[in-house]
Amino acid sequence: MSHCELQITEIRVKLTADPASKLKAYCSVTFGDAFVIRDLKIIEGGRGAFVAMPSRKICDHCTRCGHKNHLRARYCNQCGQALDGDRAVRSGDTRVRLHADLAHPIHSHCRELLHESIMRAYHAELERSKQEGYTPTSFDDLDGSDEFSADDYLVELQPPRREVDRSGGAATSH
Repeated sequence: MSHCELQITEIRVKLTADPASKLKAYCSVTFGDAFVIRDLKIIEGGRGAFVAMPSRKICDHCTRCGHKNHLRARYCNQCGQALDGDRAVRSGDTRVRLHADLAHPIHSHCRELLHESIMRAYHAELERSKQEGYTPTSFDDLDGSDEFSADDYLVELQPPRREVDRSGGAATSH
């Protein structure tokens, strides 16, 4: 499948406060009014602005205690052991890879569609920011959904507690 069937229903762009920063904005993208990806970043690079997907820092494990540490850590956060400063994996162009995408388009056509849509929303937000009485976009309403709670989901996934009847009877589930 070489085409992209994304139905982008909303893009929110929040401009950063420092115009001199390479990080120009954060954004969230909603698909089909059902799924949101947050923490995409618009960054000004050497060849123009680009969209960076949400990512996490890559970690490895301490050889002494096994604790996870970011690749830039010089000492283990658990036991204090000195860590090898050159333990990060290098990509084909010899750059050190310190982050891994959490979400990303699989096909180049999807990436282009997403990039173009986000950049249009970014430029529209830049124009809106020049208007008198401009109010920055808020992401607050995405955090407090009453429809779903991660805590409720985790409770549903937990197996039932088994209690042993100390009087010699069978175990019961709750």
